[in-house]
Amino acid sequence: MAPQHCRCCQEVVNMPAKQLKTFLDEAGVDYMCLSHPPAFTAQELAHHVKIAGDRVVKTVIIELDGKMAMLVMPATWRIRWDRLSKILDTDFVDLADEQAFQDRFPDCEVGAMPPFGNLFGMSVYCAEALTEQPELAFAAGSHSESIHMNTRDFLSLVQPMVINQGFTRPGARKPAWLVRNPRRSGNREETPATSMAGY
Repeated sequence: MAPQHCRCCQEVVNMPAKQLKTFLDEAGVDYMCLSHPPAFTAQELAHHVKIAGDRVVKTVIIELDGKMAMLVMPATWRIRWDRLSKILDTDFVDLADEQAFQDRFPDCEVGAMPPFGNLFGMSVYCAEALTEQPELAFAAGSHSESIHMNTRDFLSLVQPMVINQGFTRPGARKPAWLVRNPRRSGNREETPATSMAGY
């Protein structure tokens, strides 16, 4: 694969997700491509590029009523499956099996899917917290390359469904009822979602 150039910083980069870069170029939006040490989680990416984890997008592939969908949230957040099921009005939502979706991202390294589900035939559900950030960073199809762009442009291009429930931020104060009644062992209320099904 021939080297490609970032249209902002003009650095030479090797982009597995050529479809995404072409899409951004054709849309005429500004973005920056950065190369960095391999980051296998969104929080590692935040560390390498030295920005707050709330501005780094964690991309998670979920199975929603038998169909694949994309869930995007801040790197520092986790999924609350019970709340997510409620806000999506479904009885079945779970992490997708890697074997079931890897062919949908032929140019991407496993776990480094960019949050542009619309380019891969998937609905995208976005945590409202991401929309409050001025800029976002996310994996560009590779663990060692990322794209940084204006949040407004991201939302305009992806047109995700923005949801304000279904997530929890580690360290946030728990409600009184949860403190008094710790969840039973095995209850799948919170999941880090940093498995192979998501960046």
